Amino acid sequence: MNLQQIDLNARTAGTMAGAAQQQRVLRNTYWLLALSMVPTVAGAWLGIATGLSSALSPMVSLVVFLAGAFGFMFAIEKTKNSAAGVPVLLAFTFFMGVMLSRLVGTVLGLSNGASLVMTAFAGTSAIFLGMAMLSTVIKRDLTSMGKWLFIGAVMLLVAGVANVFIQSSALMITVAVMAIGIFSAFILHDLKRVQDGLETNYITATLGVYLSLFNVFQSLLALLGIFGGNDD
Repeated sequence: MNLQQIDLNARTAGTMAGAAQQQRVLRNTYWLLALSMVPTVAGAWLGIATGLSSALSPMVSLVVFLAGAFGFMFAIEKTKNSAAGVPVLLAFTFFMGVMLSRLVGTVLGLSNGASLVMTAFAGTSAIFLGMAMLSTVIKRDLTSMGKWLFIGAVMLLVAGVANVFIQSSALMITVAVMAIGIFSAFILHDLKRVQDGLETNYITATLGVYLSLFNVFQSLLALLGIFGGNDD
């Protein structure tokens, strides 16, 4: 066996190992993402049952949400390579469920609220499956779109915070529609990063996709509540 053959074998083994690593991270991301739905639902149920989230004023709720979300994300970043990473992530998803309970409770208060929640869930699932399938067929590197999506997300956050004071229905609808587009693209971007081997930590990958799914679901549910709600 000559040196060229040895080098070719080494390259082939390295490529196979890299592909196996990418598939392992992607598989763990999907499993953890599915598991994260359990504490999210539990948090939403607790928030509705106790009235915990709805008891807070919009301003206080916003402060609690921002402080809790950024605090948890900082903790997840610090623990992502340790055994505490998964429990911290799941605690974060429980917190997000509690924060979501105000919107879910409001929609469930409508006569067709349960069907609207299921429709929002089905729509979010369809978007996720579509983006996941798309990420497997797109060959080009999508890294460059990340900075534009981040800028869009920051603009949405600023607009959302501003609307707490403005209380504009038109702005709320605009933000919700834009959020669905931006965070759907984020799902594609984040999953493609895993498949390209650019994201090798499944906890970080799960966090990114979870936040996108949360925002897509929340936006869909808000729009359905506005346009499809029935008070009868």
